[in-house]
Amino acid sequence: MSTPSPIKRRLTKKIYVGDVAVGGDAPISVQSMTNTDTCDIDATVAQVERCVEAGADFMRVSTPTMESIAAFAEIRKQVSCPLVADIHFDYQIGIAAAEAGADCLRINPGNIGREDKVKEVIAAARDHNISMRIGVNAGSLEKDIQKKYGEPTGAAMLESAMRHVDILDRHNFDNYKISVKASNVFLTLDAYRLISAQIDNPLHLGVTEAGVYRTGTVKSAIALGGLLLDGIGDTIRISLAAEPEEEIKIGFDILKSLNIRANGVNFIACPSCSRQEFDVIRVMNDLEARLEDIREPMNLSVIGCKVNGPGEAKEADIGIVGAAPNSLVYRMGKKSHLIDTNKLADEIEKMVRDHARDLAKLRENEIIRVK
Repeated sequence: MSTPSPIKRRLTKKIYVGDVAVGGDAPISVQSMTNTDTCDIDATVAQVERCVEAGADFMRVSTPTMESIAAFAEIRKQVSCPLVADIHFDYQIGIAAAEAGADCLRINPGNIGREDKVKEVIAAARDHNISMRIGVNAGSLEKDIQKKYGEPTGAAMLESAMRHVDILDRHNFDNYKISVKASNVFLTLDAYRLISAQIDNPLHLGVTEAGVYRTGTVKSAIALGGLLLDGIGDTIRISLAAEPEEEIKIGFDILKSLNIRANGVNFIACPSCSRQEFDVIRVMNDLEARLEDIREPMNLSVIGCKVNGPGEAKEADIGIVGAAPNSLVYRMGKKSHLIDTNKLADEIEKMVRDHARDLAKLRENEIIRVK
């Protein structure tokens, strides 16, 4: 019982990262970056797959040395999602990453070097038919731009980005997306709004170095939420001092809150007041942990009393109105049955998993019917 998003997305060119479309009418993709030592192949593969289980569309892997390129090639063979190679300073590593099977090359114009070096990376991307991401960061702008503006500004980041867009244009390469990231919310908003008015290539959204889990999540939600509400953004990465699978979950939570893209259970719960007839906090924490693996989209409302419970329950796929000794269950907006309030977590988990299986069967039957 989801509500379509009223947001009108800005129309952009569609490119691909492996088999994942970015831009155009493609769903807004969610990505993260590994934090393992790339040369530790087993650890990196395991982390990528944990992120895929959380819903990641593709992942970025750091390739700082030629030794890491050999590991990257092996990792690419073992994982089930496309990989972006993260390139800094040495353009030759970018060329090697393309040859090693990267699905996209991420370069930072502020540190990659002269145009002739960027030209070589462009040629490698074209030869291997892979996309690129131009990544502009407020903390690593070119020295002349830093001198001109005195401090990072939206205009400074725009100038840096457009300088490298011009290079790509001169070499007839338009298979790219762009990010203009800052750690400041207002600077992030300004930079992305400026660049979105200048180009129609896809935009990779993110607040770089957002911080630790709680504060970084809030900062990212404010900045990315503001841009997404404007229709800006084609792929997102939440940058937290946390494990990358947590970034994926937060990314989808932001998209779910705007009715842009669903991935698993959308929890609706009361703020736990003195009217509650069961321990809402304990039950919801338990359910969130139990249901992390669910990928079928659905709305679950769990309200601790009869005041707001029925109204919320009627709008959800599964709704619970708390009462003692039995709570009332709504299914698809209609009263269904009573369940033991002392066994809420167990009862709700079973209903959610049954509903997820039903949704999966419907989706599979629809795919078969279309074929």
